[in-house]
Amino acid sequence: MTDRVLAQIAALAKASLPDLKAQWRELFGKEPPGINRVYLERRIAYRLQELAYGGLSDATRARLTELAKTADRGSSPRTRMRAQDRPIAGTRLLRVWQGVEHSVTVMQTGFDYQGRSFASLSAVARQITGSRWNGPAFFGLREQRL
Repeated sequence: MTDRVLAQIAALAKASLPDLKAQWRELFGKEPPGINRVYLERRIAYRLQELAYGGLSDATRARLTELAKTADRGSSPRTRMRAQDRPIAGTRLLRVWQGVEHSVTVMQTGFDYQGRSFASLSAVARQITGSRWNGPAFFGLREQRL
């Protein structure tokens, strides 16, 4: 990276929010989104490098477009959990949490808990506990590390 580009990027951290917004308008030709300073700094830094050294290749852009299409469809629960780790459809998982027994049924395309469908065990664990958990660990499907 040239010293000029590095200096411009380093200056972003010291710039005021109105200055960042003005630089955004200059680089992108439109109003900046929201007021998230970190986002503005990162996008401006990327744009400065893009202008100095060139953007993504056509092949990379095409690959990203394909990945975005896949992400829009979402991943299936089977891709989230390796096949050898996934319980067989119809299996009931039991967990006692704070004195209450919770039962989850493994379905072909997800997990059923209290009549609601969930895409992952982690989502079920979050519903039960109110906090983030690794679902397979919460239901005892992972080995304990010593």
